[in-house]
Amino acid sequence: MSILDRYLSGEFLRNMLFITACFISLFLIIDFFEKIRMFLSNQAAAGQMASYFLFRIPTILAQILPAAVLLSSLITFGVLSRYSEITAMKANGISLYRISIPILLISAMVCLLVFLLNEWITPYANERAEYIRKIEVQKQKSMGIFKQDQIWYRGQRGIYNFRLFDPERNRLQGITIHYLDREMNLTMRLDAEWGEWQEDRWIFHNLLITRFQSGEFPTLTRVKQQAVDLPERPSDFRVVQKSADAMGYFELKRYINKLRAEGYDATRYAADLHGKVAFPLVGIILAVIGICFSLRSERSGGIAQGIGAGLIIGFSYWLVFAFGMSLGRSGALPPLIAAWFGNILFGAASVWMVLRIRT
Repeated sequence: MSILDRYLSGEFLRNMLFITACFISLFLIIDFFEKIRMFLSNQAAAGQMASYFLFRIPTILAQILPAAVLLSSLITFGVLSRYSEITAMKANGISLYRISIPILLISAMVCLLVFLLNEWITPYANERAEYIRKIEVQKQKSMGIFKQDQIWYRGQRGIYNFRLFDPERNRLQGITIHYLDREMNLTMRLDAEWGEWQEDRWIFHNLLITRFQSGEFPTLTRVKQQAVDLPERPSDFRVVQKSADAMGYFELKRYINKLRAEGYDATRYAADLHGKVAFPLVGIILAVIGICFSLRSERSGGIAQGIGAGLIIGFSYWLVFAFGMSLGRSGALPPLIAAWFGNILFGAASVWMVLRIRT
């Protein structure tokens, strides 16, 4: 590594670490004031609050690193331009492409770091944070578990097994309910293709009801649609359902493949799967945009201007990405296009900016 590469890398990393620390602190402060009433009303211990915010840090870090890369590139190259260091490098025959290489390499490593965070650390941290908030602090009862890609729930009527629960539409798929008597003997088994929460009750569709009576053969009944008396509401199953944020890329991919193999709609999860790749990779795109934006004029750079531009660009990408993901989860757009829509749009903008700068 040359002296120039070390100098540029050092400036970029110094700025990025400072910006990352500021972002994490800001997010934690906002999260603290949003949750403080909930913690106080439930008389949470100081250790529970500290643990909750500690487990929130990996998620925050994965979310803000692309924005930190953008701001760091804007500030680093903005300051270099302001003090004519870019001009001096170009006078010595060093092109802007060569100057940008160490920044882009670091940005690529940050992209990999974000992916690995989301794969190995963030799912566990999210799960622990939600457990502390819902179970330890709010004292919600967790009567079930998510095991072998299925939901198992110990309800008041017996043992419930679901293949999929959609919390946004309050819909269950792949339903099996084992009704037990007080002696834990199986009295009835109910299988249903899917069910939905309507007017404060569960409506199941395509049912197969098997009744077991002592000394007799089981009797089977098929029903097209039926209201089923379950005391549990959708909010009870939300505690058990494992969200896409609580799964890494490969775990989520296995889950989607299993759902599709069994004939269930996995569109919502497919959008999240593609998003787990698209979002980390935007770091390189934002770094290119930051470099080009700061170099549009050799003396127009500045820290205040760079920060303002970075916040606007970063927030704009977040809005586009969130909008695309919502369209993908709802099925309005194919999951692949929805997840990559923001990257395609901002990637095209970065190419246009690269073609316009003078190297």
